[in-house]
Amino acid sequence: MAMMDVEPVFLDTNILVFANVAEAPLHELARTAIETRYNAGTELWISRQILREYLSTLSRPQTFSKPQPVATLIERGRFFEGRFRVAEDGPQVTKKLLELMEQIAIGGKQVHDANIVATMLVHGVHFLLTHNIADFARFSQLITVLPLEANL
Repeated sequence: MAMMDVEPVFLDTNILVFANVAEAPLHELARTAIETRYNAGTELWISRQILREYLSTLSRPQTFSKPQPVATLIERGRFFEGRFRVAEDGPQVTKKLLELMEQIAIGGKQVHDANIVATMLVHGVHFLLTHNIADFARFSQLITVLPLEANL
């Protein structure tokens, strides 16, 4: 197990998906990574975007599961709002996103990842726990990516 984070940690959508679907790849690893940090007092963050992505992902078929019932998705969304710090995605985040787009080559679906980074920076969170480390490599000067697999 990697050393615990003292700084707040932002959770990417894939971490929430893996942790909440028993059939998902890396389920136990993601669940343990969240629980261990939470129990150690690490401030865990998500954003409204992460909530929307979670709902979108699990309301349609995945390779590892059928769509989740709407009632289950609603319950989990409310649970996340009570369990994690939820970063708002307002004008400051949009401003930071546009600044990132001026500084770094970003296009298409990468805008969603850039918006996560913009949200993190506006809210002072510099660590991101994710399974998709390559998606965030372009932001390595701005945030520290904590690969889920490092928790093995």
